[in-house]
Amino acid sequence: MIPQSFEYETPSTLQDAIGLLEKYGEDAKILSGGHSLIPMMKLRFASPEYIIDINNIPGLDYIKEEAGLVKLGALVREADVEHSDLLKTHFPIFADVAKQIADPQVRNRATVAGNLAHGDAANDQPAVMLALRASVVITGSAGARIVPIDEFFFGFYTTAIQPNEILTEIQIPVPPSGTGSAYHKLERKVGDYATAGVGVQLTLDGKGICTAIGIGLTNVNPVPLRAERSEAALLGKPINEATIAEAAKYAAEDCNPSTDLRGSDEYKRAMVAVLLKRMIIKATERALA
Repeated sequence: MIPQSFEYETPSTLQDAIGLLEKYGEDAKILSGGHSLIPMMKLRFASPEYIIDINNIPGLDYIKEEAGLVKLGALVREADVEHSDLLKTHFPIFADVAKQIADPQVRNRATVAGNLAHGDAANDQPAVMLALRASVVITGSAGARIVPIDEFFFGFYTTAIQPNEILTEIQIPVPPSGTGSAYHKLERKVGDYATAGVGVQLTLDGKGICTAIGIGLTNVNPVPLRAERSEAALLGKPINEATIAEAAKYAAEDCNPSTDLRGSDEYKRAMVAVLLKRMIIKATERALA
């Protein structure tokens, strides 16, 4: 199918883009990479009357470290994340996730902010941002506001972004030394949505005790899911076979997958447990490296 007809706007400033959103309201959609929006338009799952393309707005494609935060602008591509030396230094998880998102052609255009703004629990970056305890900056005519990632996802394709707002920045706390992170998803074929996916970031002290932990799950819940009981099972404890097994058990119990062509809910729960064990071990190895 092809999308229904629409008006196409190309603002040159962020203020102009927000002004257009104010003018058109819920009849408008923002276009950055387009790899979530365009397929939905082709299937008529989304039928906006106005497309506001923000790719001509300068200054939104930065990756920088500032005041203890790593900041990603709204037009940072998945390929930028994949090759960023700054991100490789602090967050090896990004090298993991970027290579598992579709293919190089898609990653050259798709944006990290768009991946989050789409609000799809099947996307990879939401789980990663949960693991990293990120926040997002949402900008509208009244100014910018910072929303913790745990308060960002409201429901199926629903986020904290209002019709007259744009997700303009992602902020991730720079982790202390002794931190490691990892992400992996099980997929039927390259580029497919995850059957299940797990992202982990953890910090160890000099005695091997877990002093900080974040765990995000992909495509096993109606909204991106933080594995809170699994985090609690590891925080303040050594990372060993027993604590890893307990965390994996809780994650399998607390997720809510649905049976589909990718597998039964029982199978997906089992895979969550397997993946979480592996990602905890991988993140631990990186923390100790």
